[in-house]
Amino acid sequence: MAQETSSSSSESIQTLCYDVFVSFYGKDTRLSFTDHFFAALYRSGILTFRDDRELERGKAIWTELQKAIETSRIAVIVFSRNYAASSWCLDELEKIMECNRSFQQIVLPIYYNVDPSELRAQKGNLAEVFANHKERFGEEKVGGGGLL
Repeated sequence: MAQETSSSSSESIQTLCYDVFVSFYGKDTRLSFTDHFFAALYRSGILTFRDDRELERGKAIWTELQKAIETSRIAVIVFSRNYAASSWCLDELEKIMECNRSFQQIVLPIYYNVDPSELRAQKGNLAEVFANHKERFGEEKVGGGGLL
């Protein structure tokens, strides 16, 4: 499904490889919601990048994930209880928002067993997770960059 599209705000041409990239925290949703979600997208003929558990962790997987995010028309973010506890998820979120700004990539949030107001306000069960990440990664990565 390789397709070229040009952005009005950029001279570059973006080649799309996927219809959808799904960002999710595997321990929260892999064996439940996201498995069903991926199956429904597949049945509908929607080409979706799937983060295979067999992909090696490290720079190689991050390079592959970045490319998949950049070459997807739509990014779906499945916010769950422990999504923000994962530096991988936060890195994906940061890249998705960069692509949204640069290429007008469509971003669709799904709130899985999470109250959207808690996520935006960084309160409730998520408060401790955000506090720990702000300490480790800084305000810009966790909440100061308009990611949430």
